[in-house]
Amino acid sequence: MPTNPIKLSPSDLTFLWDECPRCFYLKYIQRIMRPAAPFPSIFGAIDRLMKAHFAGRPAREIDATLPPGVISVSEKWVESLPITLPDHALSCFVRGKIDAMISFEDGSYGVVDFKTSEPKPSQIPFYSRQLHAYAYAFEHPAPDKPNLSPISRLGLLVEAPHATWVESTDEINFHFTSTWLEIPYKEAGFLRFIDKVLDLLELPEPPPAGEKCEYC
Repeated sequence: MPTNPIKLSPSDLTFLWDECPRCFYLKYIQRIMRPAAPFPSIFGAIDRLMKAHFAGRPAREIDATLPPGVISVSEKWVESLPITLPDHALSCFVRGKIDAMISFEDGSYGVVDFKTSEPKPSQIPFYSRQLHAYAYAFEHPAPDKPNLSPISRLGLLVEAPHATWVESTDEINFHFTSTWLEIPYKEAGFLRFIDKVLDLLELPEPPPAGEKCEYC
């Protein structure tokens, strides 16, 4: 059995939760991990270039609708206080590393996550849990962890790659189109989701596998 409270990874609240409830349970209750999958180095290189480009720039370079502010890409590790909910024996906390944040001139903050893909409306609900976990950790931090409040904006900065053939040099130039996908911040909705997570983790046995799980 795990140590209470359980440390949850914000990214697992998106990918692992959606892919397979059984794998989620096995990881956090029985400490049985999926095999590590290789991560193409090109995505890491793109991520570093994106962060270097936006570091220190005005928030409105992400999107013209954002309030005045400055982008920071310090990649802070955030960790929340334990989340204890009624009717649950287990509790949990979230810990993870953010991509970027925005310090707005009105004293509030924004949390930004970079993605390399074509922008889709379905990305908003899918990544909402991950961004909410970061925001919750900032507003309810563990001792000596980053404390930034209030969080007023959450969003994805989605970079879609495109290629252009340059005949004069026989080269292919890649460029990226940026799209800002804002996610409404609703702490109460995030806690309702955590309630479902704890319901799953308190089951006496692992639940059925996800239909498309490649590991179960």
